[in-house]
Amino acid sequence: MREKNNGALEVFLSSKETTQTVSRQVAAKVARKIGPRLYTHNLIDPIEVIVARNRWQIIGLLAPNAVISHRTALESRPTEDGTVFLTATYKRLIKMPNMRIVQIEGAGPLDGDMPFIGSLYMASQPRALLENIARTKTVAGVSRSVGAVAIEKRLIEVLRVRGVDALNAIRDHARIIAPALGLQGEFSQLDRLIGSLLRTHTANLVSPVARSYANGEPYDGVCLERLDTLRSALADSVLPLRQANQQPNEAFYNEGFFDAYFSNFIEGTEFQIDEAIDIIFHGLVSTSRPDDAHDIIGTYRVVGDYKEMQTLPHDSSDFLVLLKRRHFTILESRFDKKPGEFKDLPNQAGSTIFVAPDLVVGTLKKGFELYQTLQDCFARALFMMFLVSEVHPFNDGNGRIARAMMNAELIANRCNRVIVPSVYRNEYIASLKRMTNHNDPSAFVRVMGFAQEFVSRINFENLKNAVAILDACNAFEKPSDSARLKMP
Repeated sequence: MREKNNGALEVFLSSKETTQTVSRQVAAKVARKIGPRLYTHNLIDPIEVIVARNRWQIIGLLAPNAVISHRTALESRPTEDGTVFLTATYKRLIKMPNMRIVQIEGAGPLDGDMPFIGSLYMASQPRALLENIARTKTVAGVSRSVGAVAIEKRLIEVLRVRGVDALNAIRDHARIIAPALGLQGEFSQLDRLIGSLLRTHTANLVSPVARSYANGEPYDGVCLERLDTLRSALADSVLPLRQANQQPNEAFYNEGFFDAYFSNFIEGTEFQIDEAIDIIFHGLVSTSRPDDAHDIIGTYRVVGDYKEMQTLPHDSSDFLVLLKRRHFTILESRFDKKPGEFKDLPNQAGSTIFVAPDLVVGTLKKGFELYQTLQDCFARALFMMFLVSEVHPFNDGNGRIARAMMNAELIANRCNRVIVPSVYRNEYIASLKRMTNHNDPSAFVRVMGFAQEFVSRINFENLKNAVAILDACNAFEKPSDSARLKMP
């Protein structure tokens, strides 16, 4: 059992007054040394565990009134090897199991530095940015600075989350404290960096994302990394080629009907199959649910239009025009959803926050560049679908337009389209979440491949027969643990 210390700190310092007492405790094996003048009464846990658990208390004991600075202040954690950077009145290096304290000579607490654990202070963000911009030597392979890319990323985060005023506030505060830190030159660099992001000055920006801000077409770097992960996986895979003789005939129009029907079901627009047939093929729009009926009609006007589904974008500008046009057609009756216009407010699904409105165009264009590197039509189709879904460029209708863009890729290349039946919704949504949250494309590729094979095995020439086949395969069932999609 761990010895109790009656509420005292697990670690403590010896002093001139307590040296002899502590020495006797060590000799009696009721205390042990863990660092310079640093002891603990815990005789059971490994020293590195004790150090990690009491990291900031230990630093406060060994360096009272020091400022947590440089990269430690900006990252709010030690480096991977346990190094912590401080600024105090003199230099020193303290090593102990699982931690190394690098104390740098410099200014003590300044205006904006916040009291931290014990007697420590945490450098303000403007101070930490100035210190990280400063040229520094490495200590045993560890740099005091996070590097230019990380600095630019932090400034972009401030701009994205808190806006222009917050970025200007950092610059104003940094201007005031720079002389006390002796970092006036570093302030000039910070001033140019912020000015470049705000497009009022120019600087040699390092990261592509930062340069996109300076060029006036910013994009979401995190989203683009995820898209590149999917692109690499698709390019590195041998994907099935399920070709179909796509013609403007009954089979195509019936297949387009089921595409529109199930695509709307995924988004919560549910009709009985007979009702949907009346809406699309007999013009009987429900008077009780006219908007929902027009959603199915609008989707069918895209995915059931042979010429439209033969049209592919040639460049990024063409891609944006095509995306907006199809979206307008799908949601033409929903004026409150701003059909054909990119979103003006942030949107999210559960805990997933999609690309911010002002990053939509830049991210779509960058994503389209990745799309163009793919050769296989199924790879292009899946990438296109995920690109639109992940950016979520519209206020509403993103899933429907994403699946329409995907199927246009397939149909234009004479391949079977992908339809996600009602009963298969959970697998589809889960595969997207796994790609988004875990950068794992395997489930997404597998689920979409299964859905395409499912479609390839159905003869859509006769609508009534196709309904019967789909029904026998549980396609119309609501998602549940007991119902599974059967392959025809």
